[in-house]
Amino acid sequence: MKYQILNILLAAFLIGVFFSAQSQTAVVEDFKPSSANQPGKEYPMVNSEGRVRVQISAPEAQKVQLDISAVKYDLVKDENGVWTGESAPQDEGFHYYQIWIDGAAVPDPNSLYFYGASRWGSGIEIPAHDQDFYALKNVPHGKVSRHLYYSETSNSMRRCFVYTPPGYETDLEKRYPVLYL
Repeated sequence: MKYQILNILLAAFLIGVFFSAQSQTAVVEDFKPSSANQPGKEYPMVNSEGRVRVQISAPEAQKVQLDISAVKYDLVKDENGVWTGESAPQDEGFHYYQIWIDGAAVPDPNSLYFYGASRWGSGIEIPAHDQDFYALKNVPHGKVSRHLYYSETSNSMRRCFVYTPPGYETDLEKRYPVLYL
């Protein structure tokens, strides 16, 4: 009986060790500076998993946290008083975040500031897997021009915008679609 209890406890311990090791996945260390950083700043960073890593100097602070997507993550202080830590993977796209230093919410001085939710705050962009599709490319672009005209219906001057595709003004033989806005 004594050995059965000992075996059950040993099995429970080994199962607990196995599952806790499984739940602690290693962070991929391919962090790159965010596109929304202040010029010349290395942090915040984003990795291929969508994790956000921040770093801030606060030597006198007792507790520092990253607050992103309504979840707070504790940062770790080094011997120089610099706090570093990262979030769980975030969804692709733009996220507001803030740093909590001893209970006070402050913007990250390394991030550009963005206005949203009726306040200014820090922001970070988690790159989309298909971001190249939306990137500006060196391809021919059309032209949007503004035109003023008199409207008999409203008895007033009105304006409209007209988009013409590239080559519209130079190739007079070809037919082009035109968009009137």
